Order: sequence, then structure tokens, then C-alpha cells
Amino acid sequence: MAREYPYADRLLEFYRASGRVLPWRGDKDPYHIWISEIMLQQTGVTSVCRYYERFLERFPTVARLAQADLQEVLGAWQGMGYYRRAQHLHRAAVIIQDGLKGQWPETLEGWLALPGIGRSTAGAIMAICWNRRHPILDGNCKRVLSRIMALNEPVNSSQATRMLWHWADLLTPPEQPGDYAQAIMDLGAVVCTLRDPKCNICPWQGGCRAFAESRVGEYPNRMKAKVRPRYGQQAILVQESTGAVLMRRRPEGGLLGGMWEPLSTPRQTPPQPPSDVVEMQDQLERHWQVHGCDMKRLGRVQHAFTHFHLTVWVYSCRYVSGWPQGAGEEICWWDAGHSDMPVSTLHAKVLAMAGQEVIN
Repeated sequence: MAREYPYADRLLEFYRASGRVLPWRGDKDPYHIWISEIMLQQTGVTSVCRYYERFLERFPTVARLAQADLQEVLGAWQGMGYYRRAQHLHRAAVIIQDGLKGQWPETLEGWLALPGIGRSTAGAIMAICWNRRHPILDGNCKRVLSRIMALNEPVNSSQATRMLWHWADLLTPPEQPGDYAQAIMDLGAVVCTLRDPKCNICPWQGGCRAFAESRVGEYPNRMKAKVRPRYGQQAILVQESTGAVLMRRRPEGGLLGGMWEPLSTPRQTPPQPPSDVVEMQDQLERHWQVHGCDMKRLGRVQHAFTHFHLTVWVYSCRYVSGWPQGAGEEICWWDAGHSDMPVSTLHAKVLAMAGQEVIN
């Protein structure tokens, strides 16, 4: 890295001239910045812009968010995925409202003590809201810095992470650290992109080793990703005469915690061929004590989670009698047109096979 290059000055000039117009830009309200930063952790800006203002309309203050039922929060989050973020957001709101008496943490350590807050998110909030000099290192920043440094270490290795944090700290200026944090996020998002980077308009072109060596496309270097395992599962859409589907609530804390799903078998690996309708009819009665008729196979849904792939074979039947028996399970009838219970993207696709379109 060219230590004499005016990285901060050039980047702030770029930001003043070309910074993105986003709903939370120019806002220093910690609640608004916190919500936007949590949403941006795993979701693209375009999607976040659609959800951000809707979320704030429903939960305009941290007190309102803390008072809300988790199901209401998950419902507002529906469609963005990575639902643990919403759970952490709700838990943190309760801590701020009850444990901190509605006062915002004003130190990095205070933010790090809250659920779902890592060093980069805490740094961004502190820099933007309180103008404190704290570096950030999200995925876009890692890509930018790996090219500036021509970092040969795999960017997702522990050694590279230490180096990237070191350089992120060195480059963060004492003046306007909040603008700088948003500027470097913009640089990675719209200029120093993973594919087809726009080096001709990059404010850091003159200080970029990868550009000087004509090797921009080689960075960031990554360790070879592990092959994600594949699982299979069956889901049964048990419907009553109105079209409502029998649903159960998933336990909190695990995958899709607190969300609602149709009656489903445990995941299997490797994925097993779909059971015939007679076997599924038998499983429905043996495992859930529900009697149905006209069992049919509707097809399959494939979904990619962060760490595995899942194939769900979908069946439907008409409800006759009985009720699922399970320790502490919440069971109810669900109708897309008359329910605000949160449903994941995966199970929205499953329900659509029975004509139940979930609106996000």
C-alpha cells in the first residue's frame, strides 16, 4: 500500500460528489442507523431500501420494537431471510429499553455487548452517529483493501483478517470518520465490485497495487469453499375446506427459529427419493395423529441455505380429523390471506404449490 497516497482525502471527495442516496444517509439517529446496519449485514441495498422504511413505520422507536411480540418482528422481517438478525434485533431492543433505560451505548464495547453486533457494525454506528474514529470491515471493504494491498493471503483467513483490520484502522481518518465509513462501503458496492470493477473512475486507482500490476481480477483471493451438503425433506400441506393449511411454529434459537412451516419430516442426508402417497398418508397418521384423504404429490422445492442445500418434496391432502401431538409445539390453521404469522422464503415457495401465495 502506498502510505503517502491521500486515500482518505480522495475517498471523501468521491463521496461528496458520488455518494449513494439512501434512506438512512444524513441521519445520525442511532436507532435508524442500527436498523439499517443490521439489515445490510446479509441483504443487498436494493432489498433493504424496500424493507427499511416499512420496518420503521411499524416500529418507529426502540421502545415500540422492545414492546412488540417476536412474531410481529419476524413478520415484518419476512422475505429478507437470515431471521436470526430479527431475533437479535428484538433482544437488543429489550436490553436497551429495559436494561439501559432507553439510553444508547456510547462506546464500542457497549454496542459489542448487544446481540447481533460485531466489530464492524459497532464501528459503523459509532462513526456515523457519534463521529468517533472507528474502522469498519464489511465484505465490500475487505474486497477493496485486498486489491489496494494486492493481498495474496486468502481474504477469509484469520491472518488476512488481522492484516485487513490493521490497514482499515490506518486508513480511517480522525475527521469525518462517519462519512469515510459510508464512502468506503459505497466504493466497494458501486466501483470496486467483485465483477467488472470500474477502475477508470476509482478514487484510489493511483494507490492500488492490484491495478498497478494489472491483477485486479485476481483479488480477493479466497480459500476454496467447502462443498455444502445436500439434504432432503418431505412437507405435507394438510388443508381444510377453506384452503387453510395446518402449520407449526419452529423452536426459537435454531434455523428459521420462531417461523411457521407446514408439517415436515426431519432432514435426511443424502436426500431420499420421495415417498409414495400411501407411505406419506401413513406418516401423517403415525407421526402427527392427523387423518387426511386424497393425498397427492405436488412436486419439489429446492432452496440454498448458507451451509447446505435442501430439497423439499411437497404433498397435499384434505383434512379429516385429528391434531398434531408434540411436546410444546404451537399448531394452528394458516391462511395466506388472513394471517400475519411469519413464514420463511423456503416455506413461502412450499405453500405456493397449494395456491397459498405469501406476500412479503
